[in-house]
Amino acid sequence: MKSLLIKDTTKEEREAIIRQSLDCGGGCENCSSCWLGGGNPFDIYQPYIDGEKELSEINAAARAGFVRG
Repeated sequence: MKSLLIKDTTKEEREAIIRQSLDCGGGCENCSSCWLGGGNPFDIYQPYIDGEKELSEINAAARAGFVRG
């Protein structure tokens, strides 16, 4: 498997990685996540696409919002 790190990918590759990862196969017209207030799922990963934050940082921050201590 190819590295997903920013230093090992181009912006175009990072965008493709996110699109492929978030593709549920049903198409957006069959999904109500955004419509129900989930927001655009691609927005959370824009800093990765732009080369600002690694996937691990974004995912850790997202998980932290669900953990109660």
